[in-house]
Amino acid sequence: MTDKRLDLVFLWHMHQPDYRDHTSDEHVLPWVYLHAIKDYTDMADHLERHPGIRAVVNFVPVLLDQIEDYCGQVESGVYRDPLLRLLAAPDLSQISPSDRRLLLEACFRSNHVTMLSPFPRYQRLHDLYNSLAREGENALAYLSGDYFGDLVTWYHLAWTGETERRRHRLIAELMSKGESYCHGERLALLELIGNALRGLVPRYRALQERGQIELSATPATHPLAPLLLDFGAARQSLPDAALPLAAGYPGGRQRLVAQIEAAKTSHAARFGTTPMGMWPAEGAISTGVVQHLAAQGCGWLASGQGVLRNSLRQRSGTGDPRAAYRPWQMQEAPGITLFFRDERLSDLIGFEYAKWHGRDAAQHFVQQIETILAESPPGATPIVSVILDGENAWEHYPYNGYFFFDDLYGLLEKHPRIRTTTYAEILARRGEAAPAPATLPGLVAGSWVYGTLSTWIGDREKNHAWDLLCAAKQSYDLVQSSGRLSPPESAAAERQLAICESSDWFWWFGDYNPSQAVASFDKLYRRNLINLYHLLKLPPPSQLHLPISHGSHDAEGGTMRRAQEHPQ
Repeated sequence: MTDKRLDLVFLWHMHQPDYRDHTSDEHVLPWVYLHAIKDYTDMADHLERHPGIRAVVNFVPVLLDQIEDYCGQVESGVYRDPLLRLLAAPDLSQISPSDRRLLLEACFRSNHVTMLSPFPRYQRLHDLYNSLAREGENALAYLSGDYFGDLVTWYHLAWTGETERRRHRLIAELMSKGESYCHGERLALLELIGNALRGLVPRYRALQERGQIELSATPATHPLAPLLLDFGAARQSLPDAALPLAAGYPGGRQRLVAQIEAAKTSHAARFGTTPMGMWPAEGAISTGVVQHLAAQGCGWLASGQGVLRNSLRQRSGTGDPRAAYRPWQMQEAPGITLFFRDERLSDLIGFEYAKWHGRDAAQHFVQQIETILAESPPGATPIVSVILDGENAWEHYPYNGYFFFDDLYGLLEKHPRIRTTTYAEILARRGEAAPAPATLPGLVAGSWVYGTLSTWIGDREKNHAWDLLCAAKQSYDLVQSSGRLSPPESAAAERQLAICESSDWFWWFGDYNPSQAVASFDKLYRRNLINLYHLLKLPPPSQLHLPISHGSHDAEGGTMRRAQEHPQ
């Protein structure tokens, strides 16, 4: 019997961009708290039920900021998210026409196969809406306050995690009742939502403190780090990529350092320790990014397999398919270890296994790992990194992936030669059973999407969005250097600038995304820039009142459809 073993690292990346309109403090989209009560709770519970599983869980500070914001709303009873405000409303027959439209637009946003069709009473609400909508806007006026009370309740019930349904009797009772929900029942559901939100950070911190997980971080607002440093990084993988008119992002190096430092401070405050490693936003790295992370004391980082493949091909003309199964270091930043994501295995979980029976998928995954181990050289201990979003895939799975995870984690817990672990544990074993890092001769900048940076730059609209940000940053630098702002005003402007630097705004521009989703992100991005100018006490440029995307419309009264999730 062979003694060969394999180290398997799951890295679950938890991120949502800042959905708040900071000019009004209203939450424009509800995905933070909905993913919190469905996915972040479920992912914690899967680990709690399987204490033999080790994993890395990555939290982006801007996500945690918003979770704390929601906790404050529930505690105060003052709701700045319109869906929570309407869930708490005592009489939904008295709400405004705009709130009625909001509920009809928002409360069917989900995967209908897994989150609507399984519930006949919820499906009936949808069928009734479709029937009336065919008759025109006037027909929808016949919908009563009771209809809207049931609709907003069912929407939140459908977004509860499977583990929450099994833990809380209230959810089962409300689902069983099915209709005619009263104000008290809606308030009870709202209290349950608040408790789930408040419990998230303590649950993950407890998992860390008992040694089951490693908690890592991302620079504070999820900026696309290589492009903060150099727009030309996009041409390392795509030499003909079009670039913005601006030569580069002004002061990008200082901003990246500030984003890293803010993440470390946030992480330590919430989880009691500074993160040892980081998952850069979108797994996007360049030589400069690696050097900055190393200088900030980061012990490891992870990125996409495409980045490694491009980097090795640059020197040898070929790519070693097994290269991702070992750690790497760079001569330019010797103090930090690089790990690379197995694209095929990660994408099986992210995109394929939702169509399978849970046990079949779990067994297939384990078989793939066994094959990697069997094909590894004698004496080698492969390190397989499975990295994907910890929230976006599960609504496509039956029961939010409950049975898939139960089977997968159960099989891995008792497997004699597959060891789930963390990057911190691997580095702690260095010099013993852990493989020594290989030296990467050079790094081609890229991300976990195609191994390039094309998702965030190179398109006309993406480049225009960067030019708008660069102009705002130049104004920011001038005002900050002038001393015209008080310390609190200066701090507020810096917080707003950090929000504008998020990678998510640039991801959404492009004709491959639904026009309504593009319109909502386009509008929110421009509002963020406008608010930055206001905080700087400057008039915003008139072009910020015009849509960036030609395919979008400035939807002051438009419909806001569910945004497609990021690719894994």
